[in-house]
Amino acid sequence: MMGVVSKLFGPRAGLAKVARLASVGRPPSPPARFLHDRTKGQDLNRVASQMIGYGLSLARSQKSDESYSQGMLVLEQCLSAQPSEGQLAENTRSMVLLAMSTLLYERGNLDEAIDKLQSVADLGNPSLGVKVAAMEALVGLHLEMGQDDTSSVVADKCLKLLEKESAETAGSGSSVINARAKAAKGLVELVRGSFQSVEPCFQGSNADKYSTGSVALLNGNVALSYGEFLHSTSNFSLAKEVYQKVIQGTSENVEFAEATLGACNMASQEVLLAATCALGQLESHLGNFSDAEEILTKALTKTEEHYGSHHPKVGIILTCIALMFRWKAIREHSSSLLVQEGLLRKATELLKAPALEGAGVEAKVNRRDVVALARGAHAEILCIQENRKGEGERLKSWAESAWRNRRMSLSEALDCSESSSQVPIVDSRICRVL
Repeated sequence: MMGVVSKLFGPRAGLAKVARLASVGRPPSPPARFLHDRTKGQDLNRVASQMIGYGLSLARSQKSDESYSQGMLVLEQCLSAQPSEGQLAENTRSMVLLAMSTLLYERGNLDEAIDKLQSVADLGNPSLGVKVAAMEALVGLHLEMGQDDTSSVVADKCLKLLEKESAETAGSGSSVINARAKAAKGLVELVRGSFQSVEPCFQGSNADKYSTGSVALLNGNVALSYGEFLHSTSNFSLAKEVYQKVIQGTSENVEFAEATLGACNMASQEVLLAATCALGQLESHLGNFSDAEEILTKALTKTEEHYGSHHPKVGIILTCIALMFRWKAIREHSSSLLVQEGLLRKATELLKAPALEGAGVEAKVNRRDVVALARGAHAEILCIQENRKGEGERLKSWAESAWRNRRMSLSEALDCSESSSQVPIVDSRICRVL
């Protein structure tokens, strides 16, 4: 297969041929369909647009190392064929790099994805919407990697970029781009637990703004982060409304390219999954367990369809489902220990949690927040069983040492009593507990 691909993509003239091949026998699919983001309205080379769609489709066709390598090869050839000067060229190069970063992210290569995004951020002449999309994704990836200070620096650079190029933001898209940049900074502060710094980032995003066509709703990341802020401050009714509108609006409000263009963990599909997961958690916090189970099951199904059943993102959703069953059992004075333990064991396996023996908690742990929360919940199940109490204590000790959340302690996050004023919110976009 690689030999065939090499023959197809050898000379630059082969690009147009492949673009034609990609559309034979079926309607041409815009790159938006595969990126889950809008490119309409961007100044983009037509053949390159088809190539991006084909490369992404090829990569995801089998969800295997081979298919992703083939998709990346298409995108690399597309990138090498682009001229180096002019806004059309830089926009096209930027869109290819965004697509490459998304594929790298989906395969767990976050460092390489960051390199591609940084290449977009360093370009001098792409459209402002494309550049902000790259910087927003950089913020998201650094947050997922636990590099909160770096994410804050990137968010600040994005805001300064908008100040410097304010003349370019004039027009219908400018308010959307500004809202995205401010929301990226707000998400950083939300992760840090700096609520006084969070609120100004969402000023003007009150309930009456969430009507069809509103600036905030047009970009799912803006609205989702605002909903999480409301959720974390116990404004459950408005948070629920926002989550529902994000889910509804993510696939409908595609009129503005600047609003929906995104990459990596800030792409629209990620927003949709995260909003669904957040709504399921909220219903659980409200005690609506039947609704919570239905919504979280839908999130699980969609995550498996997009990533495959063995991806760490599936472990994130399974953790949320296990916590829902835990919350339900405590509230209803019932028992579902076997179900909870099975879900938590599978979740930590998919999350690639480190062994308790060997490397200490200071070692690098991917998705540390969620792993600690899952292991803390598992430890409580084990500690109430006399013959497994020792294992439970070891899990508990590891989880407490690994916990880094600044808003609440691990014991507070696991407190399901009705008097608890704080609830943990798992953001599946960035794999962090807010």
